[in-house]
Amino acid sequence: MYPKQYLILLCFLSALNFAACQKNSAFIQVEGTNIETRIKPPVGFERIATAPGSFAAYLRKITLKPAGTGVFLYNGLPKLNQVHVAVMDIDVGNRDLQQCADAVMRLRADYLFAQKRYADIHFNFTNGFNCSYSKWREGYRVKVSGNQVSWYKKGAVDGSYKTFRSYLDMVYSYAGTLSLEKELKPVKYNEMTIGDVLIRGGSPGHAVIVVDMAQNPKTGEKLFLLAQSYMPAQDIHILQNPNDPKLSPWYSTNTSGEAVLTPEWDFVKGNLRRF
Repeated sequence: MYPKQYLILLCFLSALNFAACQKNSAFIQVEGTNIETRIKPPVGFERIATAPGSFAAYLRKITLKPAGTGVFLYNGLPKLNQVHVAVMDIDVGNRDLQQCADAVMRLRADYLFAQKRYADIHFNFTNGFNCSYSKWREGYRVKVSGNQVSWYKKGAVDGSYKTFRSYLDMVYSYAGTLSLEKELKPVKYNEMTIGDVLIRGGSPGHAVIVVDMAQNPKTGEKLFLLAQSYMPAQDIHILQNPNDPKLSPWYSTNTSGEAVLTPEWDFVKGNLRRF
């Protein structure tokens, strides 16, 4: 249990931090209910077209919590460093599991589950074990003994979302930035598309996902939005751009040098990967 005074101070500091990151968000439309309707592109830019049923279209339509909502940790406490402009209406669970790479896997897996593409839902553990949702759905479970992992039959076929979420919790426990970075394929920064991931494997490492893009048809310049979870496990949120307050929360691909600086992690352009 945390002292009451500590919780009051934490909430106060969190609120101040959140207010500061919102004041320059000229592109926020508070009545919007998803990324597409909440965050408008700058003048002269148009959202990049997405194919119906695609991962890109799915990300753009994810429901957001009401404007002004803060980011909370898995234990119900507010995140001290409020660096977002919007929060996705996606559960974080009540355990410290759904962190950075896990949030990326959650978004990808939720999309595939909604598409009923169950065979495409699989992620590698850090030791290389391929954890397939199809197997989990058939009633098999994973036994971990040291660095050895194996399947065993436990129950009947269960395609419920609750069982799917239990599968993801198992993945979160044994996969991370190191394993996900190896699974994703490198992509050139100037070929970025919605759904791509900036990831640096490590202990810790970090990962953020491109959730929307816009382009200026006259200049060809592309802009993008990033989403993340972080440590401890917390709500998935759309990041502000601390390096360009006038453009925030949009980021531009037309930047010099190799650095891609986000509020809580520094990437390089070579960190871009794709499912």
